[in-house]
Amino acid sequence: MGRYLAVRLYSMGVTLVGLTVLVFLMLRLVPGTVVEQMIGADAVVSKEMVEQLKRFFGLDQPWYTQYLAWIARLAHGDFGTSWRTGKPVMSLIFERLPVTLELTLLSVAFALVLGMAAGVLSAIQRDRAVDQVARVGTLFGLSIPVFWQGTMLILFFSLYLRWMPPIVWVGFFTDPKRNLTIMLLPVVCLGTASAANIARTTRACMLDVLRSEYVRTAAAKGLARRAVILKHALKNALIPVVTVAGLQAGILLGGTVVVEEVFTLPGVGRLVLWSIYQRDYPVTQSTILFIAVLFMAINLAVDILYRYLDPRIRYAS
Repeated sequence: MGRYLAVRLYSMGVTLVGLTVLVFLMLRLVPGTVVEQMIGADAVVSKEMVEQLKRFFGLDQPWYTQYLAWIARLAHGDFGTSWRTGKPVMSLIFERLPVTLELTLLSVAFALVLGMAAGVLSAIQRDRAVDQVARVGTLFGLSIPVFWQGTMLILFFSLYLRWMPPIVWVGFFTDPKRNLTIMLLPVVCLGTASAANIARTTRACMLDVLRSEYVRTAAAKGLARRAVILKHALKNALIPVVTVAGLQAGILLGGTVVVEEVFTLPGVGRLVLWSIYQRDYPVTQSTILFIAVLFMAINLAVDILYRYLDPRIRYAS
């Protein structure tokens, strides 16, 4: 187990190094810099002033010098300071992180409950009306773009039916009921596609397990159908489902960028979009890196969870 963790952590480190290069270079490919954003397109500014501003932000140096300076700061635990607000980047991230984590966790829970329930029901009712409806529903769930679904949910529930309140953010500990009401539509929007993926995986795994000899033996012994499905079939079909759920959790974490912007939630995803628009390189670079670390940590946790779900799995020590 120790050797496995060491190898995984090493591969994560190599991946993060490659990600730093990719993020750094891609940001420099976006036209314009923070200097152009600050002075505006129509402002009359001398060339000397522009050069001074570039020198102040370090943009007058070659790109590789800028990259090495950023990596050196990261190595010392310094994620940089926002060029626009003057606040430390980690402070900005931690201010908005609770919103993103709440949205992600609620979306994962929604996707797991809905997806596993639909998948199990579809499997035990194979080729019947329930199965057909579930399969069509998963197809729709995978096909609908998140931004379009979010817009339609806002128009229908908030503006047309007036069931949902205006989205003025309230923290969970300030007003739990209002907070969960505000989170309802974003969670449904973000979790729909993941629920569809989990449902399809659960259905396929359950169909395979239900044909197994030990499941037939358990049913032949006279066990209740519910016990056979939940205790014997579903438990042994969980590993592929957990794999998909772990991947979907990382995808949902990245998907918060779109959902937070559509529903105006003050989370990390919206911070990334704001920093890209403002060309605030330190915020964009460090925030994307932070999200990538969370994604990798989730996948590592899922791999470790395999051992507890299936005692047959052993990692080299």
